[in-house]
Order: sequence, then structure tokens, then C-alpha cells
Amino acid sequence: MSRTDTLKYAGKTCEIYPVGSVENAERMPYTLRILIENVLREADTSEDAMLYANRIVEAGLSGVQGGEIEYMPARVLLQDFTGVPVFVDLAAMRQSAADLGGDPNAINPQIPLDLVIDHSVIADSAGSEDSFRCNMAMEFKRNAERYRFLKWSQQSFENVRIVPPGVGICHQINVERFAQGVMTRQQDGGEVAYFDTVVGTDSHTTTANGIAVLSWGVGGIEAEAACLGQPITTLVPKVIGIHLTGKLSEGVSAMDVALTFAKILRAKGVVGCFVECFGDGVATLSATQRACIANMTPEYGSTCTFFPVDEQTLDYLRLTGRSDEQIELVEAYAKAQGLWSTDANRVYSDVIELDLGTVTRSLAGPSRPHDQIPFAGARDAFNQICEARNLDMGKTVTVDADGEQVELTHGAIAIAAVTSCTTATDPAMMVACGLIAKKAADCGLAAKPWVKRVLAPGSHATQMLLERAGLAEGLGALGFNLCGFGCMSCIGNSGPVWPYMHDIANDIELTSVLSGNRNFEGRISPDVSQNFLCAPAGVVAYALTGTMDFDFETQPLGTDAQGGEVYLRDIWPTDAEVQAVLDEYLTVELFEEAAEGLYEGTPAWQELDVEPSDLFAWDEDSTYVRRAPYFDGMTMGLDEAKAITGARVLVNVRDFITTDHISPAGSIAANSPAAAYLSERGIEPEMFNTYGSRRGNHEVMARGGFGNVKLRNLMAEGTSGGWTRDLTDGEVKSIYEAACNYMDAGIPTVVLAGKMYGSGSSRDWAAKAPLLLGVKAVFAESFERIHRSNLIGMGILPLQFMEGESVDSLGLTGEETFAIEFVDYGTGMPTLPEPRIVHVTAEKEDGSVVEFQATVRVDTPTEGAYMAHGGILQYVLRNLVAAE
Repeated sequence: MSRTDTLKYAGKTCEIYPVGSVENAERMPYTLRILIENVLREADTSEDAMLYANRIVEAGLSGVQGGEIEYMPARVLLQDFTGVPVFVDLAAMRQSAADLGGDPNAINPQIPLDLVIDHSVIADSAGSEDSFRCNMAMEFKRNAERYRFLKWSQQSFENVRIVPPGVGICHQINVERFAQGVMTRQQDGGEVAYFDTVVGTDSHTTTANGIAVLSWGVGGIEAEAACLGQPITTLVPKVIGIHLTGKLSEGVSAMDVALTFAKILRAKGVVGCFVECFGDGVATLSATQRACIANMTPEYGSTCTFFPVDEQTLDYLRLTGRSDEQIELVEAYAKAQGLWSTDANRVYSDVIELDLGTVTRSLAGPSRPHDQIPFAGARDAFNQICEARNLDMGKTVTVDADGEQVELTHGAIAIAAVTSCTTATDPAMMVACGLIAKKAADCGLAAKPWVKRVLAPGSHATQMLLERAGLAEGLGALGFNLCGFGCMSCIGNSGPVWPYMHDIANDIELTSVLSGNRNFEGRISPDVSQNFLCAPAGVVAYALTGTMDFDFETQPLGTDAQGGEVYLRDIWPTDAEVQAVLDEYLTVELFEEAAEGLYEGTPAWQELDVEPSDLFAWDEDSTYVRRAPYFDGMTMGLDEAKAITGARVLVNVRDFITTDHISPAGSIAANSPAAAYLSERGIEPEMFNTYGSRRGNHEVMARGGFGNVKLRNLMAEGTSGGWTRDLTDGEVKSIYEAACNYMDAGIPTVVLAGKMYGSGSSRDWAAKAPLLLGVKAVFAESFERIHRSNLIGMGILPLQFMEGESVDSLGLTGEETFAIEFVDYGTGMPTLPEPRIVHVTAEKEDGSVVEFQATVRVDTPTEGAYMAHGGILQYVLRNLVAAE
């Protein structure tokens, strides 16, 4: 049977794969309709297409997680921290393909692969008109070697576009420039239209769901396989509907809605689910407000937060320069495929009601995005946090802040950052931020000198909007000068706090305020103990106070030239003021001008001398780009699978261990194993750069695994950071040193953990680093979706304790020697006496044995095949070489 139909738009005709051809598809949520279209188009046969489509419908109608399907995204999106290791792996695969007798040119992206260099810029300089230039210069000084490799990748691989440094954040560039809403391609002599869908190596790839582009974060390993034409295998997810009614109150921003979503949905428990919004309230939100909300998705664990196509979507595509023909295609296709926003009867697993009129101004902290705090009650909440931490609020320290002796106590703000893809995507929030700064400056108010102020817009369009509206000057007057176009503070790239603040970081608890999406412990700065998220206008307000111990309702920010007290309510802009600026300055011409020279780069980028080639010329002396070791010694045959015996515990942790705790991130501490490695190779400390920038060097990354300063490994009680007790000699030492001892002795290691192991960003190095440290299995009460997938992608066995059991309930201390039953993946799914249940023994030092069972979290036959091959990359490489 034919799976296609025709669609007419803008005087043209194209083929489509009609979702309506599947029975009951009209009752499916929007996101499941996109999956239906995908399997209809991508399945090898009509029988497979209907098999997968019916699985989706059956799961959708029953409101439960369904069977396995194969999903092929239209595009892959990378940022440079995660993108460099992707291209390192692809380059290593080319070399290995040649070693195995294959054609290295078989290793090429099969679908569009976009990378934006946005994660490397650091706010070394802030508060100066020269900050942007200084930070860009230092960025190239630190990263020229990486950038040369990326430029080689751009020239040597097909289907690759790379946006050079200094342009913007990948998620904002994605919605402003890359996303099309509907894609087309030539097939059998005609044009086929299909949904624009994206997977990305940054968990906040979800931003594009705000403009009806189904998108989510995956591990770098999955992204590599997808770009090479390997479909992503997934179980049909449950879909939670958010029924939005009402409209936002005066002065309430999209960030406030995003934090409300985080609180509600984290409490609901939506890990691994799709979330989509419907109802009359949707139309009251602009496309960029929706994008902000969708950006926050990873903070409550769902796969996406999707908004359907409507006039707001088309208006945004039109504003950002899509052609009239493209917009007609998006509208016609959305209506034909049931993606146009309507209140038609759709079946959801569950529905959550939210009246947007009940959302209030808020912030979140001190260390989790879902810990929402009413803005009006922030001071009381902060004091309760301090009380819970047994902090003495009477304690003070004196610092010399720009020649002024100042007494500070707990809550002093060290960093205030207008940053990140979360809020910079929404012009309304950035304009509100600029207006409050202008009004404050006009009143003669000034930010407190001890606060390092960072401004990192998401694209040139955002900065041009502030400049043309006359708002950049007010921000600069308060010290919010342009620092760079990049992710910056949200990933710990604020640079060092002021030296005198660093000196008191162990005496009082310093805080930060940022307009981002991540405030995990230790993430923003090693010197900052409490991190709070809020809208950009709130960031400026807190910079004026210099402390979290402040009540905006009752305390003035200062006095004006006439001596009158100025309160926050006096300078907070009205919605009408914000809209007036947008109406005048936010234009198609602004976005067109901002996009000029998108791929050209600065003179420093253009001067990088690179020649394309089939194989990369690896430099053994490089400390940035090293050939990945995952294919070393690989043959076309599979290695013999064995049981895991004699294993010792390398890391023993509890609940909510994030990928920030596992994956090397942030600055490289001077006393760390990674620092020792770099020093041995003649690298001076000021050039250590960050772990993120050195993700192309597995030697550095392995040494930083589990190195987060806030990690509390129960194997080395009384310590924090990357320490463990080496059970071969009983000594406390770095995790890296202990891991090396275990590997030298041929002893496998395991990790013990609690609930939600691997929450947070989709970091492939949270799986790669443990692999290089010799970890063979991870025991946990539950796993975050992406991280579980990444563990399998690297051949590490995820084992889940049985319901109601845990490390503590089983009486495990970490001193035991573990044996894990042999798992056979010959048929894809794990083959065991009981399906997916493995028997484990843990022998204590006194000879007693704890026996228990665990669930093998290898959830699909394809995942079983990956495990049999030792990982997804080995699976793909063998298949590509065999296909020749």
C-alpha cells in the first residue's frame, strides 16, 4: 500500500506521509502524531511502518509507556563542549574504519549536523566596555587548537555547518535561524515534506519545542549514531497534558512560568514522559515565552515540553526571516497533519491544570531549579535556608571593595549574571532587564561593587535590540557590559569572583543570582554556596542590593538625586513599556542584519590555517585533541561476554547525583589529577582552561571523573570532591589514582547510588569518564533517562535495585566484593533465568554474603545489541564497515 499523499502549498505540490491514515491517530497528542509520521516515513517496509504506528496509538490510547519504536530525527544540534568529542569520535572512527579495511569516507553525517561554538567563552573580564574584546581574545588564546580541529571537521565532513565563536548560544541560534518547522527533501524525483525534529547534545535542546519543533537532548554517543543514520530506539512515552487557561498577570515573565512548571512537574514525576501544552492559555504566550518554558524541561526530567503550531508560531518564523513560502508550508502541513493548535479531543496519560493568572514573580534556589520561592518572600526563604544550614547571620567579614571597607555576611552576592539560553531567547525579558537598569541608572543607583556582573546575550539580535532601544547604555552604567555571546555563567563560565570575595568564600556563604536554568551545587562557581535563578530584571535588582538578605517590599534600593527613597516597584517596568519597545525595535530587519555572516567568524577564526583531509593528523603532544581510545584493538568480531566478578566499589553515593557530580566540568583545580597531567606537559595554570574545553582529550577527562568539589563519596567519609578509599591498600586517595590501581590489578569496579542517578545535563562524559576509570556497572534506585542511555552507549551495565530496596536497606557499606551474574545479549534483550533480573552477591570482609536481585535496565533489543558490541559506536562502526 502507498504510505504517501499529496499536499498543496504556495502554488506547489509535495508528498507527505499522512498521520490520518492510521486509525485513531486523530485522538493522539501532538507529539505522538509527530512520532507516527516519523515511523511511517522512515520504516523500511509498510508492515514495519504500521507495526510501529500501531504501537504508538496503542500506548497513546491506554496512557501508558508503550513498546519500542525506531525514531530518526531530521537534524542534530551540537555545542562545542559536547561537539568536540563527537567529532573526535567521528575522526577516530574514520581511522578505525581504515584500520579494519574499510573506507574512512563512509563515516559522514547522513543528516544535517549543526554545531555552534558557544560554551568556551569565559567572563574573565566583566564590568568594562572592553570586556567583550578581552574575553574573545582570551577565548582564542585558550582554544585555538580546538577551534582548528573544528574548522578541519567543518571542511572534511559532509553535511556539517559550524557557527564560529562570538555569535550566540546554540539554542537561540537554533530557533532564530536553523529551525524550519517543516523540512523538505528530494525523494524519488519529487519533494517530500516532513516534520522538523531535532536531537542535541545539550539537554536544553528542548528550547525549540516552543516553536513546535519536537526536540530533546541525547548523549553525545546517541547523537553520533543518529548523524550516521542509526535510528534512536525508544519506548513510546507517556504524554502528560498541561491545560493552560488564563493569562499572565502584570510584571510576570516567562521565567516565572518556567520555574512554576519545574516545581509542579518535578513533584508530579514526569521523568521520561513527553509533556505538551494545550488550552486557551497557550495563545496568550508568545513563541519566545514558550521557548523559555520549553528550555526548562530537563529541570523536571521530562523529554520535551511541546507547544503546537498556531499564529504565534508563524509570526515568530516570519519575524526571524523565514520566507513566505516556508510559512505557508508550515501552516498547511500543520493543519494537514493535526499539529495546528485546537481543542480537539486528545487522549493524555494525565492532565495538569494551570491558570496562568495564578503564576507570580519568583526565583528558585539555593541548589535546585524546582525549589521555587515567591519573589515577595525571598528574604524569609533565604533566612530559612540559612537557619537550616546552622549559619550565624550575625557573623561578618570585612573586605576592601574598590577602596571602600565593607562588612559582608552570609548571602552576599558574588555573581549576578544575565545569561543563558533560558531567558535571553525571550526579547520581552531582555527589554524588561534593560528598562530596569536604565531607570536605576537614571535615579543615580549603582550596583554593589563586590558583585561581579555578567551580560551574555543569546544572539547578536538580542544585543542589537538592547543597543537600538537605548538600553545597553543603562546596563553598562550598572556594570552589566557585554561579556560575550555564549552560555557562560550557567555552566560555570563566570570566571573568577573578585579576589577579595574568593578570600572570604570559606568564611561566609556567598551567593549568585542568574537568569539561567541550572543552579546545582558547585556549578556556578566553586566559591559560591547558594545559587538562585530568576528573570533578568530580577538579576539587575539583586545586583543593586548586593545580598539575598533583602526585602524589596519594605527596603529601598537607595536614594535619587533629590534624596527620595527608590524602591524596586518604582523602577520595575510595566508590560506596556516593554511592549512599546518591542513594537518599535523588534523587526525583521533586525534579525536579518544580526544573521549576516553567520558562518564567517571573526578575523581570528578566518586566520586559522586548516586543510581538509580524509583522516585527521593526530598530534601526540596535543593536550586538547587526542585520538579516542574506544576502538583500540577492535576487530570485526564481538568480544566474548563474561560475568563481572571480584568487583570493588569505586564510588558510593546517594540520591540526586547529577551529571555535574560525575562528568568533569568547570575549572581545573590546581591540586587535581588533571592539573598534574597538564603541568607535566608544560601547561601553565592560567592556561589550564576548563574541563569542558578539554573534552577532546580523554586523558584530562578521565582524571576529572567524579571530581566535583561537592561530591560526597561515602567510601571516603569526611572528604568532599574526587576522593575514595582504595580497597587494595585501605588508603584515601584520588578516585583517578585508585581507579588506576584497580585497573592495573585487573579488578573491575562498580558504583553504588540512590534515586535519580545521572540527573541534569546530557553529558556523554558522565558515561565516558567512568568507563575510562574501569567502571563496569552502576547500581541505583533509579536512573535519569539520558544518562541510563549514555551508560549503555559506553557499554556500562545499569542495574536498578528492586522496588523498596537500596544500598542502605540491603546493609551494603561499599566494602564488599561484588559478583554479577552473566548477562547474555545474544538475542538483543538480556537473557537471564528471569527476564531482565540479575542475581548479585556481595561478600563482606568477614566472609558473610549479601545476596540480592537487580533489574537490568537494558530496555530494548537494540540497547542489548549495543551492549553486546561493547557500546553504540562499536556497533555502528562494525555495521558501516560490513555494509561496504
